[in-house]
Amino acid sequence: MKQIERVLTQANVDEIANEFIESLAAIGESIHGMRGVALFTALKRDKLVGGPYPGVSLFEAANRIMSDLVILRGVAGLLKEEHFPFSSYTVEFGNENKNGFDIRATSRNTTLVGEAFNVAPSFFQVKKRSALRKLRAHGPESTYKVLMFNDDAASTTYLPKSEAGLHHILVGVHSGAVQVRPNPSIERTSSGKPEAAAHVER
Repeated sequence: MKQIERVLTQANVDEIANEFIESLAAIGESIHGMRGVALFTALKRDKLVGGPYPGVSLFEAANRIMSDLVILRGVAGLLKEEHFPFSSYTVEFGNENKNGFDIRATSRNTTLVGEAFNVAPSFFQVKKRSALRKLRAHGPESTYKVLMFNDDAASTTYLPKSEAGLHHILVGVHSGAVQVRPNPSIERTSSGKPEAAAHVER
């Protein structure tokens, strides 16, 4: 992926997201009119010449792009709605693995680590279990642990099992809407301390 800013703030996140989405506009021209075996061969084998991931197949690029959109839209929502006490988030795109987690944030003695993915409903539970194992194994000391994913992967009534410090973030890839369950900005009192779990967002 071309080098773009990995530290997202309210000042830059919209521009970065818009440029990323604009870079997707021409993808798909190479398979226009294809059908059957030729189409599937092109999806799996032909290399892209444009977009954020030139040189990889359309199939591989699609997986990376959809996860990137979850991160861009999700972090933008967190920043704008101030769900967590951070003014910036450091993220990883595509298949990068430099920081240990897809999302990190730090403010004074408060830290956040997160994993993000875009998945079909049929694979949601498998992907969720894998991401949770990583968060629990390598991020136990973090103040907040977040699991960020596309909102159409889970049902509209999805309510995760309560776990201290863990938050599930449902992201509308097209709309940009973000739902945090449970919602820390609702749980915090005027003194900034967490309240009881009765305020979990459903």
